[in-house]
Amino acid sequence: MMLYNYNPNAHTRWSSFENLSGAKGAAAMENNGAKGHAFDAIPAHGKVTMMETEGSGVVRRIWITTNERDAYILRALVLRMYWDGAEKPAVECPLGDFFAFNLGKMQAFDSALVSSPEGKSFHCTIPMPFRKGARIEICNESDRTVSHLFFDVDYTLEPVADDTLYFHAWWNRENPTALCEDYTILPKLSGHGRFLGTSIGIHCDPEYKPTWFGEGEVKFFLDGDGKYPTLSGTGLEDYTGTAWCLGTFTNRTQGCMEADEGNRYCFYRWHIDDPVWFHEDIRMTLQQIGGGGANDVADVQKKGCSMHVVSADWMGDLKPLYDPEKPSYIINPESEEDKGRYFNYYRQDDYSSVAYFYYGAPASDLPAIQDLEKRTARTENC
Repeated sequence: MMLYNYNPNAHTRWSSFENLSGAKGAAAMENNGAKGHAFDAIPAHGKVTMMETEGSGVVRRIWITTNERDAYILRALVLRMYWDGAEKPAVECPLGDFFAFNLGKMQAFDSALVSSPEGKSFHCTIPMPFRKGARIEICNESDRTVSHLFFDVDYTLEPVADDTLYFHAWWNRENPTALCEDYTILPKLSGHGRFLGTSIGIHCDPEYKPTWFGEGEVKFFLDGDGKYPTLSGTGLEDYTGTAWCLGTFTNRTQGCMEADEGNRYCFYRWHIDDPVWFHEDIRMTLQQIGGGGANDVADVQKKGCSMHVVSADWMGDLKPLYDPEKPSYIINPESEEDKGRYFNYYRQDDYSSVAYFYYGAPASDLPAIQDLEKRTARTENC
């Protein structure tokens, strides 16, 4: 619908502490109509239902801020969203990760789906339709009470089309990843829908310095794919729209908010202009492959780091070296065979991610979120 088209069937509602029910004519009633209930606490091990309604409609906007926003609390606060009375949440994700702060370091950025104008709030404009009802909760799984929670959940009550899909988000972390195995961004999911995008946080193992971590390719396994996928990228930084390593930038559909000397990377990619549809099933992975010059990768190998050489490049001459049934190729940077080459190799790092997608059902069979201890291990490196 164009901005200027009238919709007689849509009714606007906002849910906040000033009107949790979204009822007509029932907002800002406390304190005799003055500012009476802008915020409230989330008790330790408690939750707040930020929005609950019956009928059909679309969540249009979510805005949240809290007085505590450190890396630990951003993993301890969990967003859960339920559609159409389902017992299992369609969204179950740490607060910070959902808004693309996968490593817990907030900063100002803007993108088409989530943003933070000054790095002090969380803002989402992903449309989230429902047919029979919706409930959105924020759960505090820590031992700390968060004294100030502010939020608005803005939605419209209106009919939705029969072919409307439900919004889902799934969080994962592997710390560390498994050697020679692709990291899972989205496990195999049967059904139909549209993959919307991903946000990813990586804390690289310092033992691999000074080599580059991001040679791995994104893979989409679609509609019955077996060993090999239908879609594959060419490298991690290429997937985010840039090239030749990864610096900081934020664009409408792709960006990297963190790329620092501590080998911490936090980035996002939204498939708005290039939709990824699936009709039978979908699975998304990311190879755990890094790279570097012969001398640097040989030094990593000599240190005894967990690694397996994949290939070597010299002026466009790519030499395959990976055989999963054999020990890793041993690099000799002084030999004519290896001197001056760029080597790709499997490695292990700390990865976390959110997969955002639309799906044909209000709930899925994806695994539940990992417990607090696993989510917050090495919190300083979240």
